[in-house]
Amino acid sequence: MYAVVEDGSKQYTVKAGDVLQIDLRNLEPETKISLERVLLLKKGDQVIVGQPTVAGAKVVATVLGEISEKTNIMKYRRRKNYVRRKGHRQYFTKIRIEEVVA
Repeated sequence: MYAVVEDGSKQYTVKAGDVLQIDLRNLEPETKISLERVLLLKKGDQVIVGQPTVAGAKVVATVLGEISEKTNIMKYRRRKNYVRRKGHRQYFTKIRIEEVVA
């Protein structure tokens, strides 16, 4: 069984046991959260498409912690003595999907 859920204007395909990173939330590790906006649900051969969401379906997940990702940006013009360096760090919340409830 898997589901397509929406969180923070992004869509994720998830099934039980998956680990994914979502936009940062101020939650303690080992906290249970539920993602209510289930757009599609597949059980065996049966596919349920929500209009816009599947009624009564949710995805239960456990917060594993916060992670971050550093991105470096560099601009360079040859022979012009021009080099600009800039960095950005994006923070995420890492979660593990426990179950998909239909």
